[in-house]
Amino acid sequence: MADKPTLKVGHLKITDHLILGITKEHGSNNTTPFETFNLETIPYLGWNQVSAAMMAGDIDVSFVLAPTAMDLYKAGVNIKLVLFAHKTGSVLIKNKAANINSLEDFKGKLIAIPYQLSVHHMLLHQLLTEKGLEPGAGKDVGLEVMAPSQMPDAVQYDEEGEIGGFIVAEPFGAKAITEGYGEQFYLSKDLWPKHPCCVVVAKDEIIEKYPDAVQEFTNSLVRSGNFVQQNIDEATKIGSAFLGQNESVVKKVLTEPADRVMTNELMPVVDDLARIQDYMCDKMNVLKGKIDLDKFVDTRFAKEAGAV
Repeated sequence: MADKPTLKVGHLKITDHLILGITKEHGSNNTTPFETFNLETIPYLGWNQVSAAMMAGDIDVSFVLAPTAMDLYKAGVNIKLVLFAHKTGSVLIKNKAANINSLEDFKGKLIAIPYQLSVHHMLLHQLLTEKGLEPGAGKDVGLEVMAPSQMPDAVQYDEEGEIGGFIVAEPFGAKAITEGYGEQFYLSKDLWPKHPCCVVVAKDEIIEKYPDAVQEFTNSLVRSGNFVQQNIDEATKIGSAFLGQNESVVKKVLTEPADRVMTNELMPVVDDLARIQDYMCDKMNVLKGKIDLDKFVDTRFAKEAGAV
């Protein structure tokens, strides 16, 4: 057999990417060793780094925000969306020091978001505008892009309460709650049940050259998604090591409530992606033009892997 390719996979240390940690663990401890590829996972601090790495060709596959993936595709990066990484899994946290009791109390405050081209930004925009609050620079509610891992510290050390809160992927919300300076305001699943957020994209070149490797990787991710739901304690241990978080924080994300983050429904849903694209293009004007989602999404691997 020819040399196995090494798939370089970019990700963030967030619960949304936990299935990658499970796949890596199971592949490296020989529970289910990889036959057609070697796996190298590359953690990044923020979404701009993941995006830049994908554009530069430094990584072959990435776990990335759905709207960011659409934007990369529109910019001419030759990628396909092969799988959802999870559903739901984010939270709007209020800063205890900011005296937030209602959504209107965010007026005049800042809310941190992980990226302009994020489902978090979309959900927050929807939430605020429904209450007649305009988000943005110089508007009712200021927005500040911040790396997810920096958000808890920003709130913890904001004694004046200028930051009203943040909306982010777990486990950073659970961390702020557990450490006592943040409180849960909304779970993203309650704003849009079973919403997608991060997706798995692969370079066209990799798909064409190593389809067996892409298939095996996809199979493993789908298996890992089911494993998380069925083996909470073991998934917590692996997640704690992969994400660099206390087990108590990871356990909270996986169990309180049980559908806080969902890893067992990973089949890409084009209608959901269209909802994101339409809203962020038509209502928010942050996506500058639409792509043909049917050409962007390649469900062959997810179907073969038995994703639902």
